[in-house]
Amino acid sequence: MATVRIPPMLRAQTGGKDTLEVPGGTVAEVLARVAADHPDLGERMYKNGELQRFLNIYLNDEDVRYLDHELNEPVKETDEIAIIPNVAGG
Repeated sequence: MATVRIPPMLRAQTGGKDTLEVPGGTVAEVLARVAADHPDLGERMYKNGELQRFLNIYLNDEDVRYLDHELNEPVKETDEIAIIPNVAGG
């Protein structure tokens, strides 16, 4: 199972857990499983079935937007997926 790292601002939706062990064949499948297992988090992650734009997803420290298959990138049991919200300031 892949390890999914949950940022502090979203941990209330996972019962305070900072990591989740989740099965799945691709990044998209892992994220969908996280959303299904934690519906409150799923509501924050997805809008109209699409991943929210303010979330950055990393697979083993690589931004999935720059990987060959993006969210369809295959996931191995030893992989780590990080959910990182955008932070803006001024």
